[in-house]
Amino acid sequence: MTGPTGPIPAIQEITARIARRSEPTRTAYLERVSEAIESGTSRGRLGCANLAHGFAASDPDEKLVLRANTKPNIAIVSAYNDLLSAHKPFENYPARIKKAVVRAHGIAQFAGGVPAMCDGITQGRDGMQLSLFSRDVIAMSAAVALSHEMFDGAVMLGVCDKIVPGLLIGALAFGHLPTVLIPAGPMTSGIPNGEKARIRKLFEQGLVDRETLLDTEAASYHGPGTCTFYGTANSNQLLMEIMGLHLPGASLPNPGTELRDALTDAAAARVTSITSQGSEYTPIAHVIDEKAVVNGVVGLLATGGSTNHTIHLVAIARAAGIALTWDDISDLGRVVPLLSRIYPNGSADVNHFHAAGGIGLLIHELLNAGLLHDDVQTVAGPGLRRYTEEPVVIDGTLEWRPGPTKTLDRDVLRPVSDPFSPEGGVRIMHGNLGQAVVKVSAVAAEHQVITAPARVFETDKGFLTAFRSGELDGDVVVVIRQQGPAANGMPELHGLTSALALMQDRGQRVALVTDGRMSGASGAIPAAIHVTPEAAFGGPIARVQDGDVITLDCTTSTLLVDVDQAEFAARPAVTNTAPPAFGAGRELFAAFRATVGPADLGASVFGDALGMTTAPAEPAEPATPGITTYESSERLPA
Repeated sequence: MTGPTGPIPAIQEITARIARRSEPTRTAYLERVSEAIESGTSRGRLGCANLAHGFAASDPDEKLVLRANTKPNIAIVSAYNDLLSAHKPFENYPARIKKAVVRAHGIAQFAGGVPAMCDGITQGRDGMQLSLFSRDVIAMSAAVALSHEMFDGAVMLGVCDKIVPGLLIGALAFGHLPTVLIPAGPMTSGIPNGEKARIRKLFEQGLVDRETLLDTEAASYHGPGTCTFYGTANSNQLLMEIMGLHLPGASLPNPGTELRDALTDAAAARVTSITSQGSEYTPIAHVIDEKAVVNGVVGLLATGGSTNHTIHLVAIARAAGIALTWDDISDLGRVVPLLSRIYPNGSADVNHFHAAGGIGLLIHELLNAGLLHDDVQTVAGPGLRRYTEEPVVIDGTLEWRPGPTKTLDRDVLRPVSDPFSPEGGVRIMHGNLGQAVVKVSAVAAEHQVITAPARVFETDKGFLTAFRSGELDGDVVVVIRQQGPAANGMPELHGLTSALALMQDRGQRVALVTDGRMSGASGAIPAAIHVTPEAAFGGPIARVQDGDVITLDCTTSTLLVDVDQAEFAARPAVTNTAPPAFGAGRELFAAFRATVGPADLGASVFGDALGMTTAPAEPAEPATPGITTYESSERLPA
C-alpha cells in the first residue's frame, strides 16, 4: 500500500485502465517469460561445443565454475566510450563489478558493448538524425550481448538520452533475467546554467566571439559525469530509480567518490543474489509492470522531466507488453503536482536538487500523497518505500538510513502541500493540428497562451537563416515540419532555443510547433513538439501555410489552426522534398525511416514484432464545434 490508504482513486483508475488495455499483450509477454524461466538455466542447456566456446577465454578457475554451472553468471553490458562525459567513468566498472560479483559468490563476464552517441556533440549536425534510432540499435545490441544464453542475470551500464531506454528495451526481451541498471552519477557543478544561457544569447547577437562561447561551454561541461541540467540523461536516472531498477539513492552521487564505488559494488552483489540460484529471484519482467510504468510517469511529471520520455516510456512499456498512451500521461498530469524546479525549469542543477532532498524525498512526498504505487517489486526488494532511504558509507561500509522528510531548499524541491504548480510539468495537446507535447514547467505563465500567424519552415536551418537576416519581426508561431521519425529520424532542435528565446526577450510573442523533438534541456518558449500525425504521414501540419493563425494554449491543452476546416482539408499536404540522406551514416538508416512507428507509439522500428498492434486511431469527438482532434496513434483515419 502507498501511504496509509494506497494510491488516490485517479492513480488507481488510470493504472487499472492501462492494465485492462494491456491484458492480451501483457499476458502473452509474461507467458514467454514463464517459458524461459521453466526451461531452467540457459547455460545448463547448451551443447558441449557451445559451452566450450563460452568459456574458452576464461581463466582456469572461471572455467571450472562455468563448466560446473554451480554459480550464477552475470552479464555486463556497457555503453562506455570516451566521448560521453557521463559514460567515461564506466571505463573501469567491468573489472570492479567482476570482483564484487565473485565476492557475492557468483561470476561475471563482459557480454558486449552498445553504441552511445552524445546529442550534445551531434546537436544541429547531420549525425543527430541517427540519435533517436540509436535507441533501437542499442536495444538490439543489448539483445545480441545476452543472446548467448550463458547468463543468469545482467547489469547494464548506461546513463544518457537514448541509451538507458535502449538498454532497458533490450533487457526486457530477456524478461526472465534479473537486471540492475548501474549509473555513474552527475559531474560536479560548473558555471551556473543561467550564465551559460546568457552567453549563448550574446553569441547569437554577435556580442561575444566564439572563443568566449567555447570557454563558457567548457566551464559548464567540464568533467566526468552526466551534464548537470535536467535533460533526458538525468530524467533517465530518476526514472530508473523510481521504477525500481537502481539501488535506492544510486542515481545522483558524483563519480569518483567512495559512495559511488560502494553503490557500484552493492549493485553487482545485489544482482547476484536475485538470480534464480538465490532465494530472492527477481526477473526484470516482474519489476516492470503497469504500476512501475505509472510510477515512472508520475516521477517525470512531478519533476518536469524530459519530453523525450513521452516517447521512450511508451516504447519501454510496449517492450513489456504494456500499452501506455499519451492520453494516460495527460490524465496523470492533471493530478500530479510539479514539485521541483531544476534547470531549465529553474536555476538549480541536479546536484542542488540532490542536496535539497533529491529523489528519496520526492518519492517520500509522492507516496504519502497517494500518488505512487508502493506495492511494486524492485531490484532492492518488495515495496517502493525503501527508496525513501539514502545510502551512506560509514567506516568503509555501505548502509541505508532514513532519508530527509523535509526539503532543504524550497526553491528547488517542494512538498505536495505547496507545489510549484498543481499539475505536472508535461502536457499533451490536442486539436486540429494533431497531438503534441509541451513542457509547461519551463514556460512562464504569461507565455503559456499564444495566438499568432504562422511562419513555416521545412528545416531548422531555414528558420535560423530567416532569424539572422531579421525577417522574423512581430508575434509568430514558428512551424518547422518534416522533422518527424519517418521524415529524417526526428533530430532534436535544441539549437533553436537561443534564437527563439532572444525573440521572446525582445518582446515578441513566440511559440514553436514541430513534428520534431526538442531537448529535455529546452525551455522558456512554449513549444508544441512531437506533433502527430507527422508531416511525412500526411498529417495536418503538412497543410499549414505562412500567415495561418495558430493558437497554442497550454491552459486548455489545445493546439488549433484557425482556418475554415473545409478549406484546410482541401489543401494539398506539402511533401518532403529533401534529397535522400547521405553522410554521417544516414544512408544506413533508410530502412529505419521507412518502417518507424509514430511518436505516440514510441517511435520504434519494432512495431508488431513486440506483439503490439499499431492500428489507426479514429478521430476523437470534437472539443470545439467543426474542429477535428486526434487521439493516441499518429496514423490518419481512413
